[in-house]
Amino acid sequence: MHPLCQPGQPMMAPSSRSNQWFLWLTHALLLAALAVSPHAKAEDNPYSSHYQAQNEGNHLHSLQANPEPQMFSGTHRAEDNIRMLENGYDLMGFSSFEAGEVDAAQALDHGRNIQADNILVYMKKGGGASPASKMEVIKEAVKKGQTLTEKDMATTPGNYRYYASYWAKLPPPLLGIHVIKLVPKKSAQDDDTPHTANSDGVRVIAVIHGSAAEKSGVLRGDQLLSINHEKVDDAAQLSSVVRKYRGKAVTLQLERQGEPLALDAQL
Repeated sequence: MHPLCQPGQPMMAPSSRSNQWFLWLTHALLLAALAVSPHAKAEDNPYSSHYQAQNEGNHLHSLQANPEPQMFSGTHRAEDNIRMLENGYDLMGFSSFEAGEVDAAQALDHGRNIQADNILVYMKKGGGASPASKMEVIKEAVKKGQTLTEKDMATTPGNYRYYASYWAKLPPPLLGIHVIKLVPKKSAQDDDTPHTANSDGVRVIAVIHGSAAEKSGVLRGDQLLSINHEKVDDAAQLSSVVRKYRGKAVTLQLERQGEPLALDAQL
């Protein structure tokens, strides 16, 4: 069974009307208990209990009042992250854990609680012997004339490694790039030497579609050095300079594959 699928519930025919009444009453009491204890579900949700916010001081959430998160099956985490950034989303946080079969609805429940717009879920088979591997053990025992116990015959439930990232849509950006500050690698002979960035400016890791940066021709991998000759050495400085020139035409000084480049943009 695919771990994102909700496990099927066995159907048992009631032996009498009293059994049927007992099952109905038990179900009603369970619903009442859940209604009285609203936090029980969250505590039992591994996506909630293993959630880590990307930035504890930044309460990022959907721009919608009551968002209904959209959930997708992720493929390659790094590439998916870039695509989300390019489409105007920012990472709120992630959940990472190992467990048996977990209902996908629990990822959605947590997404609603933190007001996420999109959720990417990744699954990978973890530990636990499969039925096929158990069959090999049985065949080998038969060949050697060994006695098997019930434990040997039992199939160990498989575990899955789960990872879910939660994203919120950002307001329309002024410039529209995500950047990082690159630093040089240390060498054996200069461990005691102070290290600075191997080049000025910041590296563009994603360009938001439809943004001023994309329209001006900025590409992923460019090194942004300055805006209107005002140096940009980190993300905070970039944000400050961009706000300063809000609504104005600016010139971006960049470096692309080692060559200087100037592009005009309208913020």
